[in-house]
Amino acid sequence: MSSRLPSRRFLLRAGALTAAAGLAPSLGGCVTDDLGTGQSLPEKQSALDVMPVLLVATTRKPVGNPPHSPWFSADRGKGLSFAEVRLSPPDRSLLGKVSSVITGDWTVGAVPKVESGPGAADAFTQAALGRDVLIYVHGYRESFDSAAVSAARLSDGIRFKGVSGLFTWPSAAATLDYAYDRESAMWSRDAFEDLLRSLAAAPSGGRIFIVAHSMGTLLTLETIRMLRAEAGEAAMARIGAVVLAAPDIDFDLFSNGVARLGPDVSKITVISATNDRALELSAAIAGGTRAGAADRAKLEALGVRVADASDYAGGLINHDLFLSNPEVQAVVKRAVARGAGV
Repeated sequence: MSSRLPSRRFLLRAGALTAAAGLAPSLGGCVTDDLGTGQSLPEKQSALDVMPVLLVATTRKPVGNPPHSPWFSADRGKGLSFAEVRLSPPDRSLLGKVSSVITGDWTVGAVPKVESGPGAADAFTQAALGRDVLIYVHGYRESFDSAAVSAARLSDGIRFKGVSGLFTWPSAAATLDYAYDRESAMWSRDAFEDLLRSLAAAPSGGRIFIVAHSMGTLLTLETIRMLRAEAGEAAMARIGAVVLAAPDIDFDLFSNGVARLGPDVSKITVISATNDRALELSAAIAGGTRAGAADRAKLEALGVRVADASDYAGGLINHDLFLSNPEVQAVVKRAVARGAGV
């Protein structure tokens, strides 16, 4: 769940600056993987900054033919669609950095073509060109545009050197549509599995890294369970790391889900916060303690890695710290590095 109000974004960034000094020793990290071309990029620059293209797989209904803004709607499409989305990078000047606190940074520039149907998953895989892929799976109350911007911010923020991807499902992007969003997320499991199976089956493919947020973590966990059961260890071996940020999943359901992953549970990192106000609301709506707000000891007992960000939350909501707090974002970077064997 993510607010798009400028005031909240400002407060989250301000809190990140306040908390950064205390968090770095325990949650920091680095990653040095490359584009797969034999040439390394400077640590200060991501591959997305060099070539601002986001590979998108979605179960949303495309808007228009040819596509036009807002590109993908909140309606459910007919299976999976694929698009190479052209992004506009942020202004790196001092003035640009100051203005981005209020207005945001990355923006969707164009979606030249959408491919829908049985070949969409393979089209995504072919576009990845055998490189490592970072796939972001958004949460509740997200439009296509906001999800794409978050995917860009994440990939650029951790200086990812491979391909940036987004799996976006049909969220209504409305506060009162929690039930619709949950059903849409679960409805998208088969399509997400098709994408992961295609990537995992590519003989020259790189590693797959997944970062899921909020309700998107439920979709991700269920899909990985399906992938492991149906495609086996060979497919799971291609997944380098799975980061579940603020998982909006009932704790008992989460416990049962990770238990089915066997040794692959070690690939999972959970970013939690006991003072996550959005998960408090989710618990009131859906019932049950949410995994993202559970005590660290209870999560660690399940075999997952845990980064408890409770002490570093500087905003009012504290639900998207992996995007708004650079030190919490470093948890993602470290998980990717570990999954890449760095």
